[in-house]
Amino acid sequence: MKIKDLIASEIEKAFVAVGISGPALVKTTNNPELGDYQVNGVMGAAKRANLKPDETAHKVIEAVKLGHIADSVSFAKPGFINIKLSAEFLGTLRAGSLDPATSILNVVVDYSAPNLAKEMHVGHLRSTIIGDCASRVLEAKGHKVIRQNHVGDWGTQFGMLLTYMADIEQDSMLLSDLENFYRLAKERFDSDEDFSERSRQAVVNLQSNQSFEKTHWEKFIKISMSHCHEIYEKLRVGLDSNHTFGESSYNDALPEIIKTLEAKKLIENSDGAKCVFLEKDKSPLIIQKSDGGYLYATTDLAAISYRIEELKANRILYFVDSRQSLHFKQIFSVANLAGLNPDGVSLEHMAFGTMLNEEGKPFKTREGGLIKLLPLIQEAVRRATDTVMQKNSSMPKEEAMLIGETIGIAAIKYADLSKNRTNDYIFDWDQMLSLEGNTAPYLLYAYTRIQSLITRSGEPIEMLKELVTPEGDSERLLCVEIGKLDDVVEQVAIDGFPHLLCNYLYELATRFSQFYEHSEILTQAEKIKHRRLSIAYGTGITLKKGLSLLGIDTVTKM
Repeated sequence: MKIKDLIASEIEKAFVAVGISGPALVKTTNNPELGDYQVNGVMGAAKRANLKPDETAHKVIEAVKLGHIADSVSFAKPGFINIKLSAEFLGTLRAGSLDPATSILNVVVDYSAPNLAKEMHVGHLRSTIIGDCASRVLEAKGHKVIRQNHVGDWGTQFGMLLTYMADIEQDSMLLSDLENFYRLAKERFDSDEDFSERSRQAVVNLQSNQSFEKTHWEKFIKISMSHCHEIYEKLRVGLDSNHTFGESSYNDALPEIIKTLEAKKLIENSDGAKCVFLEKDKSPLIIQKSDGGYLYATTDLAAISYRIEELKANRILYFVDSRQSLHFKQIFSVANLAGLNPDGVSLEHMAFGTMLNEEGKPFKTREGGLIKLLPLIQEAVRRATDTVMQKNSSMPKEEAMLIGETIGIAAIKYADLSKNRTNDYIFDWDQMLSLEGNTAPYLLYAYTRIQSLITRSGEPIEMLKELVTPEGDSERLLCVEIGKLDDVVEQVAIDGFPHLLCNYLYELATRFSQFYEHSEILTQAEKIKHRRLSIAYGTGITLKKGLSLLGIDTVTKM
C-alpha cells in the first residue's frame, strides 16, 4: 500500500476545505518520537494564499479525516503536520505487497549494451545491474517492460577486425583471439593509412550487406554474445538473446532517417559529412560521414523511431554512462525536431557515474586496461566462499560454495546499487563483503536470522501469514518500516535510483535487529510469541521482496 499517497489524498482534501491548494508533500520522519510521517506542504500553500502557516496547519488538522489510519495528527512549528499511524491500521498491511501503478505504461529499458568483439569489463557492470533493477521494479508495479540490449555490433571496430582478418587469412577464432586481433588491428589502423581506409570501406561494405563482411561479422557476434550471456547468467540479470537488439538491427532504416532529417531541413553539410547543428551546442551531431558510413547518432535516432512506432513505448529509459549526456541530449532534441516523437514519449537518460579504485581513479589493471567483469565476479565468489567456510568449518564444501556464490554475486551488485547512480564510487572488497553496515551480507544475515527463528519456533508458515496488530514500540516501529516498501518502490520506478530501495532495506534490517534484541520471542506466552513471529515473518517476506527487486537472491544460512 502506498501510505504516502493515502495520507496526501486526505490532506489535500483538507486543504480544499480550508481554502488553500497545492501538494501535501508527505515524507517519512527521521525522528519516530515526532510521528511516522510529516506533511510539509502547508507552509507553501499558506504563503500562496497570504495566510499564516501555523494557523493554517491547525485548521488543516481540524479538517483532515485520518482517523481510519492514524492515532494522532499533531502540529509542529512553523507549519508542519506530524502523523502517527495506528496499530490497528498497521495490522491491516500485507507484508511485501505492492499496489499496481495507477497508469500502466509500455516502458522500453535500454541497458547493458556492451561493444562486441571484446570481453565485458567493469564499465558494463553499472548499466547492466541498474537497468535490470529498474526493469524488475517497473514490472513489479504492473508496467509492461521491454528490455533492449542495444549492443555495439556495428561500426569502425568491426571494419578494422574484418580487414585484419582478411589480411592474415584467419577464419576460426575464440573471444581471446578477437581481443588480440582487435588490439593489433587498432595499432595498424592508427599507423597505416591504407589499412585505415580499407577498414572504413569494410564498414560501408558491411552496412551494404556484402557477403564476405557479413559472414565474418556474424561469427564475431556469435562468439561475443555467448560470452555476454555467460556474464548475464552469473549476475542473475534478465537479459537473453530475445532482448538483444543491436545497432545492426536498424541498418535498413538508416537511409530513411537521413531523408526525414533532410525533409525537415535539419541537415547541413560540413566537409562532406551530414550534420545537425543545434543552437546551444558547440559540436554538431554527425549523422552520416563523408564516405557514406553511418554513426551511433543515426542508429540511436532509428532506435527511437522503432521503439515509438513498433514497440508503442510510452517511456524510454537509457541506462548509459554520464559521459554520454551530451550525446543523448542532442539525440532527444533532434528526434523531437524531426517529428520522430510526435506524441511526446518520455525520453530519459538515466546517467550513472564511474567505478573507482581506492585512490579515486578509474578501476583498471596495472597495464591500464579496464578490469574484465568475469574475473571480478569469480574473485567475489571466491572471497565470499572462503568467508563462509571459515565461519562454518563443518559445512560441506559444496554447500559452502553455493552459498558463497550467492553472497559474492549479491555483494558486487549491492555495493553498486546502494550508491547514488549519478555519483562515482570507490570499489572496496572489504566493505562490500562486511557483515556490518549497508551491505548485502548484512541484509542476507538478517534474513537468515529470521528463517532460523521461524524454524526453531516450529510454527507453521501458514499460521504466520495471518495479519496481526502490533503492540508496544518495538513491534509498532518494525511494522511501520514494513509498510514503507510500496512508497519506496514507487519512487524507484519514477526516478530510477536503486539506492533508495537499498537504504530502505538497510533501515528495515536495522529495525529488525533492534526488535530482535529488545523483544523476547520464543520464550513468551503463545499469543505474544505468535504475534512477534508473524511480524518477523513479515519482515523476512519484505526483505526477500526488496532484494529480489534488486536482482539479489537470498540464502537460508550463512
